[in-house]
Amino acid sequence: MDLMGNALEDREPGAALHWHALYTRHQHEKPIARILSSKGHEVFLPLYAATRQWQDRTKQLYLPLFPCYMFLRGGLDRQLQVLSTPGVFTVVGWAGHPAIIPDCQIERVRQLRSGTLQGLEGILVRKKSLFRLVISLEILGRSAAVEIDFACLERLGPSPIL
Repeated sequence: MDLMGNALEDREPGAALHWHALYTRHQHEKPIARILSSKGHEVFLPLYAATRQWQDRTKQLYLPLFPCYMFLRGGLDRQLQVLSTPGVFTVVGWAGHPAIIPDCQIERVRQLRSGTLQGLEGILVRKKSLFRLVISLEILGRSAAVEIDFACLERLGPSPIL
C-alpha cells in the first residue's frame, strides 16, 4: 500500500520547495520543530513573547503564533517520515491534496516577527489602555494580534458610523 497517495504524483517539478502547514498536537509545536529539523527538514515555527504571571513568579514565554500549526518547506517526498513524527497529526490540505502556502505569506509572517509592520493593515482595538493592532493574515484562516505604539499607526479611512 502506497502511503504517499497521488498527491505527490500530481505535483509539478520543483514543487518540493513549497511551504505546507502541519497540524500538530497542542503544546507540542517546539519539540516537533526540533525533531523535524534534526531529520533535515526546513521548518518555520513563528513564536511571540508573552509574559505569564503566577503567584510566586513572572516568566517570559515564547508561544506559537498559530497554536497547533507549524510550517514545513518541501519534505512531502518524505511524507511518511513527517507524519510518523510524534505529535504530527496531518498535513493541512483539501480534497486529498496538501495545501500550498505561497512564499509571500510566509515572508509576511517573518516580517511580523521581526517588527516590520509597514504596509500591513488591520483593525485598531483598545483594551485596558493598551493599543493593539489586529493584523488579518490569509494563513490558515487565522488572525494575529500584536501590540504596537499608537504613534506608529496611520488612519486609512473615515471612522465607521455605529
